[in-house]
Parts: sequence; C-alpha cells; structure tokens
Amino acid sequence: MERLVARQLLSHLQASGMLPRLQSAYRANHSSETAVLKVLSDILLAIDSSDLSALVLLDLSAAFDTVDHSILLRRLETSFGLKGKVLQWLRTYLVGRRQSMHQGSSTASSALICCGVPQGSVLDSILFLLYTADLSSLIESRGLRCHLCADDTQIYGYCRPHATLELMETMSQCIDDVQSWMHANRLQLNPAKTEILWSATG
Repeated sequence: MERLVARQLLSHLQASGMLPRLQSAYRANHSSETAVLKVLSDILLAIDSSDLSALVLLDLSAAFDTVDHSILLRRLETSFGLKGKVLQWLRTYLVGRRQSMHQGSSTASSALICCGVPQGSVLDSILFLLYTADLSSLIESRGLRCHLCADDTQIYGYCRPHATLELMETMSQCIDDVQSWMHANRLQLNPAKTEILWSATG
C-alpha cells in the first residue's frame, strides 16, 4: 500500500512541478553524488573567476524523529495541494502510531508517538523532503545558494575578495534565519556537526 501511495504522490508532485529543485536523495537522478557535484562545480567556477567562496554545512539532530505531524499535514495541504481522502489517509498513517521496546523476552508497554515519520518505511523520506521544502526559498532570499541532501543542508555563496565581510554577514544572517525556521518547525541544528569552509585562489 505504501509503495502505491508513494508512486502516486511522486507522480502528482513531478507532474505539478512541485518537487524541490535543490533537494537530493530519495529521488531518481537526485543522489548524494549529484548534490556534491553541483555544489563543487559552483564553487570551482567561482574560484576560477577569482571570487572567494564560503560553504556552510548544516546538520540536523534526529531530524526524522522530530517532524511535527500537524505542521506536516498542514504543509501537505496548503503547499502541495493534497486534500480529501488522500490527506485523510496520510493523517491516519502518521497520527496514533504506538511503539514499544523489546529486550530479550521482555516487552515494555507501548507509548504513543507524537511526532516523527516512520523510519524505514517507504514514505518516510518523501514526507521529510516535503516537510523541509521551504528551506530552499528561505536561503535564496538572502542571495545565497543551497542544496539539501536528506537532512543535511549546504549553504554557499561567493564574492570578490574585497567584499568578504559582507558575505560573512549575509551567511550569519542566513544561518540565523535557518535556525529560527528550524525552531518554528520543531527541528534542531546540530552545532557539533556544523562546519564552514572558505575557498579562494592561492
């Protein structure tokens, strides 16, 4: 059943042109390799033009586990046009799930899952992709480029060497924007895995 839903959902999104253009992973012809090649190519072109480039690598903590069901369902309806029986099926798929822990012959009582997409399922990656789709336009509004791959986000930009401070300020403001968006959407950045890389000609 999940595979049928996933196939029809992707078909609807592709036909409507609503799949995020800069999101790799979980999609045909959009692998982690294509994401790396895209970002690397853009940075090398900037360096060849004697520009300075900055790349920020953001990582999320337990991203799939913290997806808010109500926010996701509202986004599926308002941003992607899923309504009626389709939306109701997805609601029953997400809401009301329970899980329990097993160790040896012991089983703990089950607990209600209030957030997250079912990891290992057919739909988990597609739903997470749609949940974070707005990040691209948020980053681009700062005049920067980005590429999302699963729960990793790459933000990058370039400038002439004399404009380094302006690029640093723009990057800082953009990261603040992303952090605020994450907080509003119940996601959390992992500072320990967040890195910045500066590149320039020798």
